[in-house]
Amino acid sequence: MTVAAPSAAQTLSAAPSTRATAVVTLTAPRVQGQAPAAAKTITVDYGQPHARGRAVPTELATDGTVWRTGANSSTTLTTQADLTIGGVAVPAGAYSLYSIREGGKYFLIINRNTGQWGTEYDKSKDLARVPLTARTLHEPVESLQIAFVPPASGPAAGKLTIAWGTLHLSTDWAAK
Repeated sequence: MTVAAPSAAQTLSAAPSTRATAVVTLTAPRVQGQAPAAAKTITVDYGQPHARGRAVPTELATDGTVWRTGANSSTTLTTQADLTIGGVAVPAGAYSLYSIREGGKYFLIINRNTGQWGTEYDKSKDLARVPLTARTLHEPVESLQIAFVPPASGPAAGKLTIAWGTLHLSTDWAAK
């Protein structure tokens, strides 16, 4: 038996997406004479899709269509601290994160429903839609990356970033 190499016109099946996690651990300064405060974590757990030659994100998330901001099950934000994301109060708890592009502008959707498959979005459970700043990257990012980027120094705050293909999205975050 011989196996022919695929021609350029054939499509190869893609390998499964991987899981990825972005974590921030917040610690409070120790007050003399008091027990140290317990550290609090902020975690984003997401399926990490890979571009594999696709025009990301325009081919995958058309204007007006909610995107799961990852692959497979919904992307989950779990925070032990009260936060602000893009100026919106986000109480400690667990949330699903989705994205949408509307009229050329991008928004991060923070949704109270968790544990569902990524395509099972329920708009009535939205906590907020946060505007995202978009820019084009010179070098494409092959695999979706979500990160908390802290400032060089200072309080527990920074940028929440989402990068895939040539698209880079960001918004401010801060612990309260």
